[in-house]
Amino acid sequence: MAKPTVKAVLLSPQRELGVKPLLVVGPSLGTSTVLWTETAALLGDEYDVIGWDLPGHGISPAATDGFDVAELADAVVDLVDSVAPGGRFHYAGVSLGGATGLQLGIKHGDRLRSLSVQCTGAKLGTPEGWHERAETVRSQGTPVMIQGSAERWFAPGFMDRQPDVSSRLLHALRDADRFSYSFCCEALAAFDVREQLGSITVPTQAIAGVEDSVAPPSFAEEVAAGIAAGGGFAAVEALDGVAHLAPAEAPAVVAGLMRNFMKEKGL
Repeated sequence: MAKPTVKAVLLSPQRELGVKPLLVVGPSLGTSTVLWTETAALLGDEYDVIGWDLPGHGISPAATDGFDVAELADAVVDLVDSVAPGGRFHYAGVSLGGATGLQLGIKHGDRLRSLSVQCTGAKLGTPEGWHERAETVRSQGTPVMIQGSAERWFAPGFMDRQPDVSSRLLHALRDADRFSYSFCCEALAAFDVREQLGSITVPTQAIAGVEDSVAPPSFAEEVAAGIAAGGGFAAVEALDGVAHLAPAEAPAVVAGLMRNFMKEKGL
């Protein structure tokens, strides 16, 4: 199997890398680094912020074969090594990007300074649901997902208040490679790290949207409880009026929570 390749976009101001701590941010299925633009802008004076795109999304090349979430975590480490060999970094990710974060914590914890998993869980959806979606998109393309995704991604009223942001995100979905999107669905179908959460030792923040039907606050609580059961530290934050894409829906709140968490932990 060919390993997935992910490409990066610098989301903080252009400057010599390494002067500021590195923060790597990951996307939700069907989105791109656009998801993090506003939150990254608020953190960009204090951190070098690098976003990565899923295979076949944004600037990342399409996948030619299936992969699992652990391989996405490996690809993120490879990406970091290309800009800061062996460097430690803060990581934040949404949904599938958050699942990738949990895998980073399980498999590459020595590389992480902190972990912020947002709108995600140790298991998301059902294998049957993901396989069904993979087949639908493989045969009909990503535009078939636009209406349902708009309903899941954003809390009521957000698209009216922020037409530009929601439109950019839905365009990223429309433009995603159908086969790569389907491979991502299959990776989520196989993803279940509930039994491995206790091995995460890096300080972790689990952020959830109260309006999120995909990964409600109970999922964040389950993640935190699993980490705490192994002796690790995890804090839960539930955001009112937010659904599945917290950094796009509430950038100032998310940036504030992330900044406080990273600073509090002396990281």
